[in-house]
Amino acid sequence: MSGKRILLGVTGGIAAYKSPDIVRRLVERGAEVQVVMTAGAREFVAPLTFQAVSGREVRSDLWDETAERAMSHIELARWADLILVAPATADFLAHLTHGMADNLLTTVCLASSAPVAVAPAMNRLMWSNAATQANVATLRTRGVHVFGPDSGSQACGETGEGRMMEPADIAAAAFALLPAEGPLKGRKVLITAGPTRERIDPVRFISNRSSGKMGYAVAQAARDRGAEVVLVSGPVSLCVPPGVRKICVESAQQMHDAVMQEIAGTDIFIGTAAVADYRPAAPADCKIKKVSDKLEVCMERTVDILAAVALRADRPFTVGFAAETNNVEEHALSKLQRKNLDLIAANEVGDTKVFDADDNALTLLWPNGGRLSLGAGAKTELAAKLVDFIVERYRERSAVRLKPVAALTSGGCSN
Repeated sequence: MSGKRILLGVTGGIAAYKSPDIVRRLVERGAEVQVVMTAGAREFVAPLTFQAVSGREVRSDLWDETAERAMSHIELARWADLILVAPATADFLAHLTHGMADNLLTTVCLASSAPVAVAPAMNRLMWSNAATQANVATLRTRGVHVFGPDSGSQACGETGEGRMMEPADIAAAAFALLPAEGPLKGRKVLITAGPTRERIDPVRFISNRSSGKMGYAVAQAARDRGAEVVLVSGPVSLCVPPGVRKICVESAQQMHDAVMQEIAGTDIFIGTAAVADYRPAAPADCKIKKVSDKLEVCMERTVDILAAVALRADRPFTVGFAAETNNVEEHALSKLQRKNLDLIAANEVGDTKVFDADDNALTLLWPNGGRLSLGAGAKTELAAKLVDFIVERYRERSAVRLKPVAALTSGGCSN
């Protein structure tokens, strides 16, 4: 978000105590944040708190003589690349829906051409009320983006829908609304993630323990660096990262087909998915009944997605993953060479390692003996390091590919 200007509106709900964390997360991503508070919001959180985390003086009064000498509400409206209101109370949503400009925040919203996003937060009954639902529906038709709300315990002691989304999720969703910037701007990155399921009969399948967390973190890191990201995902219990286009699949064949449909124009392919190596050769049409002491299932090889991508004449920069239980680097190097990859990320897996965990440890290998250990850490942190290194290697490969053309041009001869 480097250089992006976000106006954060804070309205008078108890969830306002989370809003300084939203500011912090936006600032960490490089954004400039100007906070505008309503009178009700000042009853919950002191303006000084927001000033401390944003580095900018908080605005709240439409009738501030000093600021309004320069028509500051118009200046704020023009300054913002995005207006984000979190929390957005039922009262604020009603005012915005009906175009009431009776405070600084609603006035700025009406006077700006920037996109507007709201993160509702209120009691579950207020959220489900027909008036609130009608207001939200109207705002959506006008192009206002609505983040959430989530469902969970509320300050009133009740449980249900109406809880404001978590600050990290709001920051990520806000980022997805802004034009992509970064070293991968203009590049398409295709990523596979999660497990596949291979059918035995209508109620049973063969799969693996992949949670998809590493692949989803890589997708977010690529999007954060400006890429157009397409995520082909097996069955997982994860939310798609904001700004990422997700294609849901189940089997290895479905994943292969989805990848082949998206591969044209792809600059970088990252295969993090734990694709099944084998599948039942003849899945049963009906549930297999327990009629004998043994059940034999004949297995056949599945299609090799990674190798198929690497063999294409228009192949993208191709990155694979090697999840091994022993001789990790030896097996990873063999896979790198056998499948003609540009880079492979090796990690050790097992009963107490990696599966369903939030952390991992990666070692990167590439042709001609290249090796780099990224060490251990959170999957989100490792994903960022991995994508940064992929950008570096991608640029190097692109430069090498251009050299023969440059040599011919400088030599002044052609055939």
